[in-house]
Amino acid sequence: MAPPLIELKGISKRFGPAVILDGVDLRLEAGESLTILGPSGTGKSTLLRIIAGLLEPDEGEIYINGQLHRSAHDDLERPIRIGMVFQQAALFDSLTVEENVGFFLFQHSKLPRKRIRALAREKLELVGLSGIEKLYPSELSGGMRKRVSFARAILENPDDVTDDPQILLYDEPTAGLDPIASTVIEDLIVNLQKNSGCETYAIVTHQQSTIRRTGQRLILLYRGKVHWRGTLDELEASTNPYLQQFLTGSIHGPMEILGQQI
Repeated sequence: MAPPLIELKGISKRFGPAVILDGVDLRLEAGESLTILGPSGTGKSTLLRIIAGLLEPDEGEIYINGQLHRSAHDDLERPIRIGMVFQQAALFDSLTVEENVGFFLFQHSKLPRKRIRALAREKLELVGLSGIEKLYPSELSGGMRKRVSFARAILENPDDVTDDPQILLYDEPTAGLDPIASTVIEDLIVNLQKNSGCETYAIVTHQQSTIRRTGQRLILLYRGKVHWRGTLDELEASTNPYLQQFLTGSIHGPMEILGQQI
C-alpha cells in the first residue's frame, strides 16, 4: 500500500508565547480532498503553510511520500510539487494576468517566452478566463483574481518531469466573495481535481457552502488541536460539541473568542 503523500506527526508551532499548533497529526492521501475547519486564529493557515514548506514546525515530523522531511532544504528522492492559492490571491499589480500566471516559468525556466505565454493561456482557459491575459489585476473582479491565482498554482513546466503539481492547497479561497462568485470558485475546485491532473487538495475554509460543496474528509481545529475528524456524511450527524458550535455559530459551547467563553 502506497504511503500518504503528506503525513504530519505531532506538529507544534509557536509564535512567541502563543501556541498556534499543538501536537497535530494529519494524513493526506493521493487523490483525496481534506477540508480544515475552525474559528479564526486557531492555526488553520499555519498548518497549510507547514504542509507547503513555507514554515518549519517547532516540533514533530513531516513525511513526504513516506520519507522523513527534516527541513525545507531536504533533497528527497521523491520530491513533490505543491501549488498554493493564497487567501488574497497574491497577484503582482504591475504585471499582466499572463505575466502573473507564468511568473515562475519566466523567472526560473529556459522555456521561450512565447511558449510560456501559450501555457499560461491554456491554464487561464481551464479556469474559465480566456481572453483576459493582457489585463491587469486591478481590472478584474475579486472572483476573477482568485481564478487567476488558481491558474498560476497549476501551471507546470512540461519539459521538467519534477515540475508537476501533485497537491493544491487553498487558503480561504471563497473569503470575501458573494454567494454567486463563491459557487463559481467551489465548482472550479471540484473541476480542477478532475481535470487539471492534480487530484489531491487541502482547503482551509469556514464558509458553509464551501464546506459542503468541496469537502470529503474534514478536520476541525481549535486552539491548535484537532477536536473532530470525519467525512462529509459524518459532519451532518455528529454531536461533537466543538463541531456543532462551529457549524451553528452558537454563542454557547466549549469554544472561546478573545479569551472569553461563549
